[in-house]
Amino acid sequence: MIDIKLLDKKADFQGYSFIEGFPGIGLVGPMAINYMIDKLDMDYCGYLDSDKFPPLIAIHDSIPMPPIRIYCSKKYKLVTIFAEFQIPMDLIYELSAKLNEFIKENKISRIFSVNGMPYKDDSQDATALKDPNVAFGMVSKKNLISELKKYNISPVNEGVATGISAMMMTKALNDNIDDITLLIPVNPNLIDPKYAESAIKYINQLVGLDINTDELEKESKEVEAKIKDLLKKNKDTHQTYKNSYNDSGLSMYA
Repeated sequence: MIDIKLLDKKADFQGYSFIEGFPGIGLVGPMAINYMIDKLDMDYCGYLDSDKFPPLIAIHDSIPMPPIRIYCSKKYKLVTIFAEFQIPMDLIYELSAKLNEFIKENKISRIFSVNGMPYKDDSQDATALKDPNVAFGMVSKKNLISELKKYNISPVNEGVATGISAMMMTKALNDNIDDITLLIPVNPNLIDPKYAESAIKYINQLVGLDINTDELEKESKEVEAKIKDLLKKNKDTHQTYKNSYNDSGLSMYA
């Protein structure tokens, strides 16, 4: 079971926008959201907890922190979620359902997801997709398509979407909630702060922010290193548990 725990149980997020960007291809979401949290001086206001999460914590400024944290800003009417490990496939449905439940209960008005969209560097359209002014978007309502086009974001007309943002959009569609997923074209073999810079440029427009990205490259490299380290620790922890159970004759992992 996944729990969302708020530090202030009386927190009021009615009318806020919710932004998520879980670790994925190019680490676009985590780099963009971490930078956003810092530049908007957002407050740490909660975390996600589950006995199904990997047994690890993140250390920041000598203080242990949950690896999936919620930040909020009363000034900008924003709630965002920052994760430092990749969500296991078997938890995606449960986690997305929990987040949508949180959004409904708190009467949050809009959902924004930030993801990378892979392309092959030797593909025919690679040159065009490398342009930082190119982005794609998916929406939960047809009336949001005009908003994408207003900011030169190309709507995805056909295709298949997977992961947390896809599951959240399905539920948002059923709950009649505005949901926009921003897809930044990335080379899957590279992690580049420019991807996060491009994402923030579009988030600025969609949400009505003015985040300066001048310091993003330096800070994103630090975030990249931290997340890579936690992803490795997550993988190592998984392997350690797998080995210990196999040695004892038990088989917890496939």
